[in-house]
Amino acid sequence: MQRLSQTIHPVVNRPIRIIQFGEGNFLRAFVDWIVQRMNQNGDFNGNVAVVQPLETGRVKDLSEQDGLYTLILNGVDQGKVIDHHEIIDVLSRFNNPYADYAGFLELASIETARFIVSNSTEAGIVFLDEEIGYETVPNSFPGKVLALLRRRYDNFNGARDKGFVFFTCELIDDNGSKLREIVVELAKSNHLDAQFIEWILTANVFCNTLVDRIVPGYPRDKAKEYTDAWGYEDTSMVKAEIFHLWVIEAGEEVKIEFPADKAGLNVLFVPDHHPYKERKVKILNGAHTCMVPVAYLLGFDTVRESILDPLVRKFILGFLDDEVLPTIALDKEEIRRFTESVLERFENPFVRHELMSISLNSMTKYKTRILPSIIELDRSGGFAAHAWFSLAALIVFYRGVRNDQKITVMDDERWLTYWKSQWQEIETDSNQVRNIVADFLSQKDHWECDIVSKAEVVDYVSTSVKDILELGMLATMKKYFGDVE
Repeated sequence: MQRLSQTIHPVVNRPIRIIQFGEGNFLRAFVDWIVQRMNQNGDFNGNVAVVQPLETGRVKDLSEQDGLYTLILNGVDQGKVIDHHEIIDVLSRFNNPYADYAGFLELASIETARFIVSNSTEAGIVFLDEEIGYETVPNSFPGKVLALLRRRYDNFNGARDKGFVFFTCELIDDNGSKLREIVVELAKSNHLDAQFIEWILTANVFCNTLVDRIVPGYPRDKAKEYTDAWGYEDTSMVKAEIFHLWVIEAGEEVKIEFPADKAGLNVLFVPDHHPYKERKVKILNGAHTCMVPVAYLLGFDTVRESILDPLVRKFILGFLDDEVLPTIALDKEEIRRFTESVLERFENPFVRHELMSISLNSMTKYKTRILPSIIELDRSGGFAAHAWFSLAALIVFYRGVRNDQKITVMDDERWLTYWKSQWQEIETDSNQVRNIVADFLSQKDHWECDIVSKAEVVDYVSTSVKDILELGMLATMKKYFGDVE
């Protein structure tokens, strides 16, 4: 059987308009798919030059398939099950700077190149004090960016219209601003001239972005089935959910140059990305973290089977409607649509999302994902009953037992040691529950606020823990939140 190539799928010759640092599953299933959609819509006409940011990677494999690969999109969209695949054909130049640094620097000479996209992982945007030149490839991602910018500045004599627009997709706060800060710091540590540094700051745009799409990656379990159905081999096929969101903090001029919104895509150009990050963390991540201990102790193992259970669904909807959505300062209709899309994603029959994988580091996740909503609700006089009940369930979860079977809780050693000791005390004397809950909620170095140690909170959480232990999770949930009709 033939391997996917231009022989099987002829491609259109387009100018390079994007230099992309990263050839992994996420960028290919997210950004490159978006570029393809813009090309199909007739508003962009651009291809991508792919740079392998690490010494080992997949640009050689992609090159052997002429940059072609198959994207499989699975999920639920507005109540309809989607199972779609298409060949992505926007990758047309490939570089491994560790093998061909001169070829990497040549990318700076591509006059049509305007955008730089990156996903170097959270560990990629870091400062490494290294010498930046044209002879040896820098080790760090910001170092490679600086070398590319320096070559472009030299090639085009510092022309203001030859700067880049950066779309950084790394999952860190203010990713674009952070990259700009480190690149400038690195330029100064290399004693590069002030005019060049000023050009970095004024001729280039470093956009903060928020990306959202679940990308399981290469579908190993179904690869042979797909190969037989399509009639060609594809070692770079990638699977993703149908949902996508890209929030780009940028002005109108960037939106005009990168018209993703015209292609009917869920790409938002906004003056401030922070409210959208808050929306994602509070609704998507918050619902995950709230759900995990409750649903797991009810006997469920995945997000999908949990949200399809009427009692769990009622609980999560109560958490979102009463305790989360009122705390988010965005258009109410927009928040409603996003919440509905989150629930559809939870129901995705093509993604098996294990509750135990979400439970990793739940002590910190509860604080970062749920506590902000609790604090905002408290300021308006509300009491977050669902959120506090979830915390009680989390305390029981850290007992490390479900249905008399031991489970492996995954967290920082501090918390594993803490809860092992606390649960030994409770099993010795059940009357210690309130004292132990009060001790946990008084850990100010963790919580960094006083709301958790309020008497009404300690009473509610400790009573909930006692009821879960005595009645079981099912009966306790019905007692606190009622049965489903």
